[in-house]
Amino acid sequence: MAKHCALADVVITTAQVFGRKAPVIVTTEMVRGMRPGSVVVDLAIETGGNVECAEFDKIVEVNGVRIFGYANMPSRAAVPASEMYSNNIGSLVEHLWNKERNGIVIDPANELLRGCLITHAGSVVNETIKMHHHL
Repeated sequence: MAKHCALADVVITTAQVFGRKAPVIVTTEMVRGMRPGSVVVDLAIETGGNVECAEFDKIVEVNGVRIFGYANMPSRAAVPASEMYSNNIGSLVEHLWNKERNGIVIDPANELLRGCLITHAGSVVNETIKMHHHL
């Protein structure tokens, strides 16, 4: 494990045992063997943590390696995930928008749209859906 940690730029731990303290998987010595600028994320911090030097709800630095011990990490992802999704949808609409017609023009020849399109003009046009549902 120490060899793998030393080669990694990012290590994410998640090991938990129901009803017991999380097992320590990454020791402080392993963290010291990582390159400065590397990041370790301990997703098991709420049950004691998998990283020996992680601290509950804090970022700790050991030899230039940052160890994230944030509690309830999933709650921190909701806003960035929503922003990324809305940005992707906005970019898709912008790509498909036809200024002359002031709207989206459905062109099955458009490669990007073809991957998103399931039906068009009364027919199933998505090859994956056709294959799996024999329509």
